Amino acid sequence: MYDYLIVGAGFAGSVLAERLATIANKKVLLIDKRNHIAGNAYDHYDQAGILVHKYGPHIFHTNSREVFSYLSKFTEWRNYQHRVLASLDGQLVPMPINLTTINLLYGLNLSSSELTAFFESKAEKKKDINTSEDVVVSVVGRELYEKFFKGYTKKQWDMDPSELNASVTARVPTRTNKDDRYFTDSYQSMPLYGYTKMFEKMLDHPNIHIMLNTDYKDVIGEVNYKKLIFTGPIDEYFDYQFGRLPYRSIEFKFETLDQDNFQPTGTVNYPNDYGFTRITEFKHLSGQQHKKTSIVYEFPKAEGDPYYPIPKPDNTLLYEKYQKLAAKLEHTYFVGRLATYKYYNMDQVVAQALSTFKKIQSEESTNAVGHQIEHGSLGRN
Repeated sequence: MYDYLIVGAGFAGSVLAERLATIANKKVLLIDKRNHIAGNAYDHYDQAGILVHKYGPHIFHTNSREVFSYLSKFTEWRNYQHRVLASLDGQLVPMPINLTTINLLYGLNLSSSELTAFFESKAEKKKDINTSEDVVVSVVGRELYEKFFKGYTKKQWDMDPSELNASVTARVPTRTNKDDRYFTDSYQSMPLYGYTKMFEKMLDHPNIHIMLNTDYKDVIGEVNYKKLIFTGPIDEYFDYQFGRLPYRSIEFKFETLDQDNFQPTGTVNYPNDYGFTRITEFKHLSGQQHKKTSIVYEFPKAEGDPYYPIPKPDNTLLYEKYQKLAAKLEHTYFVGRLATYKYYNMDQVVAQALSTFKKIQSEESTNAVGHQIEHGSLGRN
């Protein structure tokens, strides 16, 4: 008899498995349909001996001291601040758009205050900001929107930015200084020995039993458990009874090159050229020394593993139908990106899992007190 059956060994499932086993002394069965733990953060050494991320680059960053402190129990860190360049007009320029970007693109020598005025002269002020196009055009104008965002967004989502929720492009800020870091979070690091090693340490507990290559539907009737934590697609759990929630997927094309380096930064975006959106070179991320280098091209596509929930109002309404079904279930928790149909960063998934654990603890504490009152044992000597 397991106290918890947890479906999915990515961040959400693994953090909850560790907390329940370590803090609450619960017996946990953790299952995953893939042949490895760590979910989409899984990394491994390729044939050349270079540490690569199987499901595309995962760059850790957070403003949460709680999340960083928690993960620090299971890994040492390598300081790393991610930088991204965009291939535009025959040159590589910093992304997000900053002072250097504009000066390079237009052959100018603006100061920060002059750049603010430059953006204001280009911006198309809008009364309402509803779409991804609105977000960008209202800040930097149409020309920069078309250079940096329109093509990239069309490739990534197979939709025009005017059809997408404002949250998509709101994730990428515009700066008036020379800060060329992709993220500005307080904590920016990579697990020193990789994500998979971090997960192995997280799940190394006698109360945790792991089954890989296992679909939960094949074992759900065979396993004795008290409560379920589901981190897979919520529509799959309910047998798609209202229809499938739409996702974008990605095809990854890996290459190992017989050269020391391929590009000057970890990632280069290609907003307007080629079928791929970006190329990532893994040695920048890991700091690994190697005479060869491995890179990955990302080709967005409609079919395949679900990576990105598509942020449109009708998709949100469809998710809410499933959410209402989920709310009626007892002893069942839906946690993580797929189970809540939200595009979370890794740290946000960890935070959600830690929050869910606190909720579970609170519920169990309340139930224990209720049980004592019901049986008249509370307050006796």
